[in-house]
Amino acid sequence: MIKNDLFLKALKGETVQRPPVWMMRQAGRYLPEFIALRDKYDFFTRCQTPELAAEITVQPIRRIAPDAAILFSDILVVPQAMGIEVLMKESFGPFLPNPIRTIQDVEKVIVPNIQETLGYVMDAIKLTKEMLNDEVPLIGFAGSPWTIFCYAVEGKGSKSFDTAKGFCFTHPEAAHVLLQKITDTTILYLKEKVKAGVDAVQIFDSWGGMLSPVDYQEFSWKYINQIVEALADDAPVIVFGKGCWFALGEMGKSRASALGVDWTCSPRNARYLSGGNITLQGNFDPSRLLSPIPVIKKMVHQMIDEFGKDKYIVNLGHGILPNIPVDHAKAFIDAVKEYGNK
Repeated sequence: MIKNDLFLKALKGETVQRPPVWMMRQAGRYLPEFIALRDKYDFFTRCQTPELAAEITVQPIRRIAPDAAILFSDILVVPQAMGIEVLMKESFGPFLPNPIRTIQDVEKVIVPNIQETLGYVMDAIKLTKEMLNDEVPLIGFAGSPWTIFCYAVEGKGSKSFDTAKGFCFTHPEAAHVLLQKITDTTILYLKEKVKAGVDAVQIFDSWGGMLSPVDYQEFSWKYINQIVEALADDAPVIVFGKGCWFALGEMGKSRASALGVDWTCSPRNARYLSGGNITLQGNFDPSRLLSPIPVIKKMVHQMIDEFGKDKYIVNLGHGILPNIPVDHAKAFIDAVKEYGNK
């Protein structure tokens, strides 16, 4: 049994003394011990070496003690497994030298054997579980099919993903074939992660907010919902759509255990839009961790008051920034723990 199961209780909607807290991208770039490994090993070496991925996953548990660990990995290991080449360029980000631009390109994309292509992730999970020693739960994750599709078609990050959107509108049939292949792969992948030992999974729809509400239903939500339906009996599923407040009503009717909210949606609106019954997660502006520590603590307590302590997981509204001082990240976590002692 997991010693600190606050996070799992919140996902079940149980009453708690205080809400659990973790941070998106907590295993990463703001920690000096992470930077030391980053300087020594390239990005995908860290993802693909179980010992490194496990070590990076537990670094924040030792340092700032959140209520859950999230496996160090990347959403782009999925397209890699599907036969799409993905590189990580320093100070540029993801780069796909052969983006998907034609129906023929879509036909070449495979739904892979997960153990053969992503077995290293399962090894990292098993190793991480040993290192965590049942102290806190472990979260596994994947990108939403739409978000993976954006990178696969655009070939790199973008402010608007016009090429990816254009492909959907000019070749809708091919777009849906690719989205379905990504969905099928993601379901297989997350099921293997649960078998390997993760306690919950999160789907990151980083680029969902690029779509209009109507297009979101067609090109993103219907595929996310397939994943939720396929996984709901295996493990709790959190869905986080950045900029997707307009879809919270639809998401709230799904079998997801929790919904992530970014900082552009107030707690009150998030509760109202999601129907008021589902656990919510978020939504502190990551840049706000640059505020003085007393301000961070005050704002965190205010945020919990507004969301309510039950059916709530404290988190940022997106990933932690690289320039956040470690003591500010710790103050964010500590503020939540102090709330429980008020």
